[in-house]
Amino acid sequence: MRILIIEDDEQLCETLKLQFEHHGFESDCVHNGIDALYYVMQSVYDLIILDRMLPGMDGLALLRIIRESSVRTPVILATAVDSVEERIAGLDNGADDYLVKPYDIGELLARIRALCRRPGTLDVSDTLSFEDLEFSPSSLDLCLKGPNSSPDAVIHLSRREGVLMEYFLSRPNQTLPRQLIYTRVWGPDAEVEDGNLDTYIYYLRKHLRTLKSRVRILTVHGIGYKMETGA
Repeated sequence: MRILIIEDDEQLCETLKLQFEHHGFESDCVHNGIDALYYVMQSVYDLIILDRMLPGMDGLALLRIIRESSVRTPVILATAVDSVEERIAGLDNGADDYLVKPYDIGELLARIRALCRRPGTLDVSDTLSFEDLEFSPSSLDLCLKGPNSSPDAVIHLSRREGVLMEYFLSRPNQTLPRQLIYTRVWGPDAEVEDGNLDTYIYYLRKHLRTLKSRVRILTVHGIGYKMETGA
């Protein structure tokens, strides 16, 4: 799961990033409304934490623009103003939930879990599965499931491998363009050598062969990659 944190308090951003990483989430931070709009439009985030007061463009204006642009990513609006009028304004402009600052990290995580239990949003349960594969984003363990599984047949992935595997497992049988994978796995501003993705695809394919999984990662020439069931 990848979360976009739109917050001008850099210390709070770093705290949230550490907490999210501890719980197996990837996250990016942006500190003003203008830059945030670019990040949101990349369409690689599963959830947005949006501060109400931002330099460049305030949170409500940003929220209106992204909803008018048909971006349906769940948004938790965070604000220091605790009033009924402020809550109504946030929800009416497209927020999915509302949190008053300063807030407890445990409550934020609980609200994230609640949002992701709603139909049509990403499941943040401890495991993702496809065909005979099962993967835990929190422990980064990849294994087989079903009658051919073995308690010893578990491969512990690196953090980058895990983010890439999570992305494939959340979108099986879909062709994922290379640039979208780069943005999702490395972040919108990361400078990544073109061969890095191919190297990590090689690692994942090797792990799948080691597990003797039926799942394959197919190269879609000129576009990207797709996870599907092999012959």
